[in-house]
Amino acid sequence: MAENFPGWHGTTIIGVRKGGRVVIAGDGQVSLGDTVIKGTARKVRRLKPGGHDVIAGFAGSTADAFALLERLEAKLEATPGQLQRAAVELAKDWRTDKYLQKLEAMLIVSDGRDLYVVTGAGDVLEPEHDVAAIGSGGNYALAAARGLYEHMDDAEAIARRAMEIASDICVYTNGNLTVETLEA
Repeated sequence: MAENFPGWHGTTIIGVRKGGRVVIAGDGQVSLGDTVIKGTARKVRRLKPGGHDVIAGFAGSTADAFALLERLEAKLEATPGQLQRAAVELAKDWRTDKYLQKLEAMLIVSDGRDLYVVTGAGDVLEPEHDVAAIGSGGNYALAAARGLYEHMDDAEAIARRAMEIASDICVYTNGNLTVETLEA
């Protein structure tokens, strides 16, 4: 039965850092096979562990992503204001813990200064060009944002336009956005 399950699809998350701001934007589409199940999912969240704002966007299984967000929040509470350390600790746990290893999700996280992609392979990646994207339409949004980056000054405008382009190309991405911004 599991091999016949078409799987959940439909997430595009982008993070853009420019001009002292970080923006993480995500679309709202969740698809099962070739059917849109929901168009208004909220895949970008603001966390406030220990009074320090962090924004996170997730791609993959929603339940898995929420489990990871809870773990990230606990790591941030244990290391207030140290996003990199918390992300590395989460990635270590994710890679070594038998329960967490089964989780199928990815995260983009930022504290307004740093921007990271966190994966289940134990990776904590800082984007080379101040743009990161994950999910079904992630490569479309990434390419668009990198092309726009030198021609637009506003991180939010870049993220919104890149998501618009991705939603025009990727059938698993829609234009119903959730956008969170942090200043450095």
